[in-house]
Amino acid sequence: MQFCDECGSLMHTDSDSEMVCSNCDARVQKDEERAAEFVSTESQTFDDVIETEEGAAEEGLPTTEAICEDCGHDRAWYTIKQTASADEPPTRFFKCMECGHRWRGYS
Repeated sequence: MQFCDECGSLMHTDSDSEMVCSNCDARVQKDEERAAEFVSTESQTFDDVIETEEGAAEEGLPTTEAICEDCGHDRAWYTIKQTASADEPPTRFFKCMECGHRWRGYS
């Protein structure tokens, strides 16, 4: 990625030799040495996209043993977020794999 020296916005290619700012239209010559570092997604096809079933937002999340307060099921998906200051432990958010009930766990 290259950012504009004038306003800080993301720049994109306008031609084989020039980059243009998305915001202020500033133009700079491409740095050929850095060009090898850039990755283009123009060649990406829909074959590269992973399809999931509708409502499968938890696919890929880790699971753990946790008792659901609503249905008593013993498995839940979880995520960990730092909700307080950095010197306090993170909060774990659970979602029951059976009924979808959500709750928090504090360490």
